[in-house]
Amino acid sequence: MKSPRELQTLYRKGTNISAYLRGAYGVTGNTEDIIELSYDLQTGAYTRAAQRPKMREHKRLYSGELARTILDLCRPESILEAGVGEGTTLSGVLDSLPAGVQSYGFDLSWSRVAYARRWLDGRGHDEVRLCTGNLFNIPFADNSVDVVFTSHAIEPNGGQEPAILKELYRVARRYLVLLEPGYEFADDEARQRMTSHGYCRNIPGYIRELGYPMLVNERFPHSSNPLNPTAITIVQKQGGEGTPEHILACPQFRSPLQSIGGMLFSREALRVYPVLDGIPCLRIENGILASKFEEVVGGL
Repeated sequence: MKSPRELQTLYRKGTNISAYLRGAYGVTGNTEDIIELSYDLQTGAYTRAAQRPKMREHKRLYSGELARTILDLCRPESILEAGVGEGTTLSGVLDSLPAGVQSYGFDLSWSRVAYARRWLDGRGHDEVRLCTGNLFNIPFADNSVDVVFTSHAIEPNGGQEPAILKELYRVARRYLVLLEPGYEFADDEARQRMTSHGYCRNIPGYIRELGYPMLVNERFPHSSNPLNPTAITIVQKQGGEGTPEHILACPQFRSPLQSIGGMLFSREALRVYPVLDGIPCLRIENGILASKFEEVVGGL
Protein backbone atom coordinates (compact mmCIF):
# COMPACT_ATOMS: atom_id res chain seq x y z
CA MET A 1 0.00 0.00 0.00
CA LYS A 2 1.29 3.45 -0.89
CA SER A 3 1.63 6.11 1.79
CA PRO A 4 -0.80 9.05 1.87
CA ARG A 5 2.02 11.24 0.55
CA GLU A 6 2.45 8.92 -2.44
CA LEU A 7 -1.29 8.90 -2.98
CA GLN A 8 -1.25 12.69 -2.94
CA THR A 9 1.33 12.63 -5.74
CA LEU A 10 -0.85 10.25 -7.75
CA TYR A 11 -3.87 12.50 -7.24
CA ARG A 12 -1.97 15.53 -8.48
CA LYS A 13 -1.11 13.54 -11.61
CA GLY A 14 -4.80 12.91 -12.26
CA THR A 15 -5.31 9.47 -10.73
CA ASN A 16 -8.80 8.67 -9.45
CA ILE A 17 -7.85 7.80 -5.87
CA SER A 18 -11.11 6.04 -5.02
CA ALA A 19 -10.76 3.71 -8.01
CA TYR A 20 -7.07 3.18 -7.30
CA LEU A 21 -7.73 2.23 -3.66
CA ARG A 22 -10.63 -0.07 -4.53
CA GLY A 23 -8.23 -1.91 -6.80
CA ALA A 24 -5.48 -1.95 -4.16
CA TYR A 25 -7.86 -3.28 -1.49
CA GLY A 26 -9.55 -5.69 -3.89
CA VAL A 27 -13.05 -4.38 -3.13
CA THR A 28 -15.89 -3.18 -5.33
CA GLY A 29 -17.37 -0.68 -2.86
CA ASN A 30 -15.86 2.24 -0.98
CA THR A 31 -14.64 1.68 2.58
CA GLU A 32 -14.41 4.50 5.13
CA ASP A 33 -10.63 4.65 4.58
CA ILE A 34 -11.11 4.99 0.83
CA ILE A 35 -13.66 7.77 1.21
CA GLU A 36 -11.60 9.71 3.74
CA LEU A 37 -8.36 9.49 1.76
CA SER A 38 -9.86 10.31 -1.62
CA TYR A 39 -11.91 13.28 -0.39
CA ASP A 40 -9.23 14.66 1.91
CA LEU A 41 -6.70 14.67 -0.92
CA GLN A 42 -9.05 16.59 -3.20
CA THR A 43 -9.74 19.28 -0.59
CA GLY A 44 -9.92 22.67 -2.25
CA ALA A 45 -11.34 21.39 -5.53
CA TYR A 46 -14.91 22.29 -4.57
CA THR A 47 -14.23 25.82 -3.37
CA ARG A 48 -12.10 26.49 -6.46
CA ALA A 49 -14.86 25.20 -8.71
CA ALA A 50 -17.50 27.24 -6.87
CA GLN A 51 -15.71 30.45 -7.84
CA ARG A 52 -15.98 29.75 -11.58
CA PRO A 53 -18.94 31.52 -13.22
CA LYS A 54 -20.75 28.42 -14.49
CA MET A 55 -20.46 26.51 -11.22
CA ARG A 56 -21.19 29.61 -9.16
CA GLU A 57 -24.50 29.99 -10.99
CA HIS A 58 -25.29 26.31 -10.57
CA LYS A 59 -24.61 26.48 -6.83
CA ARG A 60 -26.82 29.57 -6.54
CA LEU A 61 -29.73 27.75 -8.18
CA TYR A 62 -29.06 24.47 -6.40
CA SER A 63 -28.71 25.96 -2.92
CA GLY A 64 -31.57 28.39 -3.45
CA GLU A 65 -33.94 25.60 -4.46
CA LEU A 66 -32.88 23.57 -1.44
CA ALA A 67 -33.50 26.54 0.87
CA ARG A 68 -36.95 27.11 -0.65
CA THR A 69 -37.76 23.45 -0.13
CA ILE A 70 -36.79 23.68 3.54
CA LEU A 71 -38.87 26.83 4.04
CA ASP A 72 -41.87 25.20 2.37
CA LEU A 73 -41.63 22.41 4.96
CA CYS A 74 -41.19 24.57 8.07
CA ARG A 75 -39.49 27.60 9.55
CA PRO A 76 -36.54 25.80 11.10
CA GLU A 77 -34.76 27.00 14.20
CA SER A 78 -31.80 24.78 13.33
CA ILE A 79 -30.32 22.97 10.33
CA LEU A 80 -27.49 20.48 9.88
CA GLU A 81 -25.66 19.53 6.71
CA ALA A 82 -24.39 15.98 7.16
CA GLY A 83 -21.28 15.68 5.02
CA VAL A 84 -20.74 19.41 4.73
CA GLY A 85 -17.70 19.07 2.48
CA GLU A 86 -16.18 22.48 1.87
CA GLY A 87 -19.34 24.38 2.80
CA THR A 88 -20.26 25.49 -0.72
CA THR A 89 -23.84 24.22 -0.47
CA LEU A 90 -24.43 25.22 3.15
CA SER A 91 -23.32 28.81 2.50
CA GLY A 92 -25.83 29.17 -0.32
CA VAL A 93 -28.63 27.68 1.77
CA LEU A 94 -27.88 30.11 4.61
CA ASP A 95 -27.92 33.02 2.15
CA SER A 96 -31.58 32.19 1.48
CA LEU A 97 -32.75 31.40 5.01
CA PRO A 98 -33.88 33.96 7.60
CA ALA A 99 -31.21 35.23 9.96
CA GLY A 100 -30.88 33.52 13.30
CA VAL A 101 -31.17 29.88 12.19
CA GLN A 102 -28.70 27.79 14.18
CA SER A 103 -26.54 25.96 11.67
CA TYR A 104 -24.23 22.98 11.93
CA GLY A 105 -22.10 20.84 9.66
CA PHE A 106 -19.77 17.87 9.90
CA ASP A 107 -17.59 15.87 7.55
CA LEU A 108 -15.36 12.82 7.68
CA SER A 109 -12.31 14.82 6.57
CA TRP A 110 -10.74 17.42 8.87
CA SER A 111 -9.15 19.17 5.89
CA ARG A 112 -12.52 19.65 4.21
CA VAL A 113 -14.06 21.00 7.41
CA ALA A 114 -11.16 23.45 7.73
CA TYR A 115 -11.80 24.64 4.17
CA ALA A 116 -15.52 24.87 4.92
CA ARG A 117 -14.73 27.06 7.92
CA ARG A 118 -12.70 29.41 5.74
CA TRP A 119 -15.34 29.46 2.98
CA LEU A 120 -18.24 30.12 5.36
CA ASP A 121 -16.36 32.78 7.33
CA GLY A 122 -15.53 34.57 4.09
CA ARG A 123 -19.22 34.75 3.21
CA GLY A 124 -20.46 36.10 6.50
CA HIS A 125 -21.49 32.79 8.05
CA ASP A 126 -19.04 32.57 10.92
CA GLU A 127 -21.82 31.40 13.26
CA VAL A 128 -21.87 27.88 11.80
CA ARG A 129 -20.67 25.19 14.22
CA LEU A 130 -18.51 22.65 12.44
CA CYS A 131 -16.85 19.40 13.49
CA THR A 132 -15.56 16.16 12.06
CA GLY A 133 -17.89 13.19 12.23
CA ASN A 134 -18.96 9.95 10.66
CA LEU A 135 -22.31 9.29 8.96
CA PHE A 136 -22.53 5.98 10.83
CA ASN A 137 -21.97 7.55 14.27
CA ILE A 138 -23.16 11.14 13.95
CA PRO A 139 -21.89 13.27 16.88
CA PHE A 140 -25.26 14.89 17.55
CA ALA A 141 -27.95 14.07 20.08
CA ASP A 142 -31.26 12.40 19.22
CA ASN A 143 -33.86 14.79 17.74
CA SER A 144 -31.39 17.66 18.10
CA VAL A 145 -31.78 19.54 14.77
CA ASP A 146 -35.00 20.59 13.04
CA VAL A 147 -33.87 19.84 9.48
CA VAL A 148 -31.00 17.54 8.56
CA PHE A 149 -29.97 17.54 4.90
CA THR A 150 -27.35 15.96 2.68
CA SER A 151 -25.90 16.94 -0.66
CA HIS A 152 -24.29 13.89 -2.29
CA ALA A 153 -22.85 12.82 1.06
CA ILE A 154 -24.39 9.35 1.10
CA GLU A 155 -23.22 9.06 -2.52
CA PRO A 156 -19.93 7.10 -2.10
CA ASN A 157 -21.39 4.74 0.52
CA GLY A 158 -23.16 2.30 -1.78
CA GLY A 159 -24.31 -0.82 0.08
CA GLN A 160 -24.49 0.92 3.45
CA GLU A 161 -27.54 3.11 2.92
CA PRO A 162 -29.81 1.71 5.69
CA ALA A 163 -27.30 2.32 8.50
CA ILE A 164 -26.73 5.90 7.35
CA LEU A 165 -30.45 6.61 6.96
CA LYS A 166 -31.09 5.39 10.51
CA GLU A 167 -28.49 7.81 11.90
CA LEU A 168 -29.73 10.78 9.90
CA TYR A 169 -33.30 10.06 10.96
CA ARG A 170 -32.22 9.74 14.60
CA VAL A 171 -30.70 13.23 14.66
CA ALA A 172 -33.51 15.00 12.77
CA ARG A 173 -36.33 16.47 14.84
CA ARG A 174 -38.73 17.43 12.02
CA TYR A 175 -37.47 16.65 8.50
CA LEU A 176 -34.75 14.85 6.60
CA VAL A 177 -33.97 16.24 3.13
CA LEU A 178 -31.70 14.14 0.92
CA LEU A 179 -30.11 15.34 -2.32
CA GLU A 180 -28.39 12.21 -3.56
CA PRO A 181 -27.72 10.39 -6.84
CA GLY A 182 -31.03 9.49 -8.47
CA TYR A 183 -30.26 6.02 -9.78
CA GLU A 184 -33.94 5.50 -10.43
CA PHE A 185 -34.01 8.58 -12.68
CA ALA A 186 -30.76 7.84 -14.57
CA ASP A 187 -30.24 6.36 -18.01
CA ASP A 188 -28.20 3.22 -18.65
CA GLU A 189 -24.91 5.08 -19.11
CA ALA A 190 -25.35 7.02 -15.89
CA ARG A 191 -26.37 3.89 -13.97
CA GLN A 192 -23.27 2.07 -15.19
CA ARG A 193 -21.10 4.97 -14.04
CA MET A 194 -22.79 5.09 -10.62
CA THR A 195 -22.27 1.37 -10.16
CA SER A 196 -18.60 1.57 -11.16
CA HIS A 197 -17.99 4.31 -8.59
CA GLY A 198 -19.76 2.47 -5.79
CA TYR A 199 -22.50 5.09 -5.46
CA CYS A 200 -25.61 4.71 -3.35
CA ARG A 201 -28.89 3.59 -4.84
CA ASN A 202 -32.46 2.69 -3.88
CA ILE A 203 -32.71 5.29 -1.13
CA PRO A 204 -36.53 5.48 -1.42
CA GLY A 205 -36.75 1.69 -1.22
CA TYR A 206 -34.69 1.58 1.97
CA ILE A 207 -36.76 4.39 3.47
CA ARG A 208 -39.91 2.37 2.86
CA GLU A 209 -38.32 -0.73 4.39
CA LEU A 210 -37.41 1.30 7.48
CA GLY A 211 -40.98 2.51 7.77
CA TYR A 212 -40.15 6.22 7.60
CA PRO A 213 -42.84 8.59 6.21
CA MET A 214 -41.54 9.66 2.78
CA LEU A 215 -43.17 12.82 1.45
CA VAL A 216 -41.23 13.33 -1.78
CA ASN A 217 -38.99 11.36 -4.12
CA GLU A 218 -38.40 13.03 -7.44
CA ARG A 219 -35.71 14.34 -9.72
CA PHE A 220 -34.16 17.56 -8.44
CA PRO A 221 -34.24 20.35 -11.06
CA HIS A 222 -30.53 21.21 -10.74
CA SER A 223 -27.71 18.74 -11.42
CA SER A 224 -24.15 19.64 -12.32
CA ASN A 225 -23.44 16.35 -14.09
CA PRO A 226 -26.00 14.66 -16.38
CA LEU A 227 -24.29 11.34 -15.64
CA ASN A 228 -25.02 11.84 -11.95
CA PRO A 229 -28.58 13.23 -11.75
CA THR A 230 -29.66 14.46 -8.33
CA ALA A 231 -32.85 13.19 -6.72
CA ILE A 232 -34.57 14.87 -3.78
CA THR A 233 -36.10 12.69 -1.09
CA ILE A 234 -37.92 14.20 1.88
CA VAL A 235 -38.75 12.28 5.05
CA GLN A 236 -40.91 13.58 7.88
CA LYS A 237 -39.75 12.65 11.36
CA GLN A 238 -42.22 10.96 13.67
CA GLY A 239 -41.79 11.15 17.44
CA GLY A 240 -39.16 13.87 17.30
CA GLU A 241 -40.82 16.22 19.74
CA GLY A 242 -38.83 17.87 22.49
CA THR A 243 -35.49 19.60 22.48
CA PRO A 244 -32.47 17.85 24.02
CA GLU A 245 -30.30 19.73 26.49
CA HIS A 246 -27.24 19.19 24.30
CA ILE A 247 -26.63 19.27 20.54
CA LEU A 248 -23.09 18.00 19.98
CA ALA A 249 -22.72 14.57 21.52
CA CYS A 250 -20.30 11.75 22.16
CA PRO A 251 -20.37 9.79 18.88
CA GLN A 252 -20.36 6.49 20.73
CA PHE A 253 -22.99 7.03 23.45
CA ARG A 254 -24.86 10.22 22.29
CA SER A 255 -24.18 11.66 25.74
CA PRO A 256 -23.16 15.27 26.49
CA LEU A 257 -19.62 16.52 25.98
CA GLN A 258 -17.88 18.67 28.60
CA SER A 259 -15.47 21.42 27.54
CA ILE A 260 -12.35 20.95 29.66
CA GLY A 261 -8.91 22.35 28.93
CA GLY A 262 -9.90 23.30 25.39
CA MET A 263 -10.94 19.71 24.62
CA LEU A 264 -14.28 17.86 24.74
CA PHE A 265 -14.66 15.12 27.35
CA SER A 266 -17.24 12.34 27.34
CA ARG A 267 -18.01 11.20 30.87
CA GLU A 268 -19.82 8.16 29.48
CA ALA A 269 -16.96 7.01 27.24
CA LEU A 270 -14.22 8.42 29.51
CA ARG A 271 -12.60 9.72 26.36
CA VAL A 272 -11.22 13.08 25.31
CA TYR A 273 -11.99 14.35 21.84
CA PRO A 274 -9.38 16.83 20.57
CA VAL A 275 -10.18 20.24 19.13
CA LEU A 276 -7.82 20.90 16.22
CA ASP A 277 -7.54 24.57 15.23
CA GLY A 278 -10.99 25.21 16.65
CA ILE A 279 -12.59 22.17 14.98
CA PRO A 280 -13.83 19.41 17.33
CA CYS A 281 -12.74 15.99 16.09
CA LEU A 282 -15.74 13.82 16.91
CA ARG A 283 -15.21 10.49 15.23
CA ILE A 284 -15.12 7.55 17.65
CA GLU A 285 -11.55 6.75 16.69
CA ASN A 286 -10.49 10.32 17.53
CA GLY A 287 -11.30 9.77 21.22
CA ILE A 288 -8.42 9.23 23.64
CA LEU A 289 -9.17 7.03 26.65
CA ALA A 290 -8.40 9.23 29.66
CA SER A 291 -10.50 8.30 32.69
CA LYS A 292 -8.66 10.79 34.90
CA PHE A 293 -8.89 13.74 32.51
CA GLU A 294 -11.47 15.61 34.62
CA GLU A 295 -9.36 15.11 37.74
CA VAL A 296 -6.01 16.08 36.25
CA VAL A 297 -7.03 18.80 33.78
CA GLY A 298 -10.40 19.87 35.14
CA GLY A 299 -9.23 20.09 38.74
CA LEU A 300 -11.94 17.81 40.15
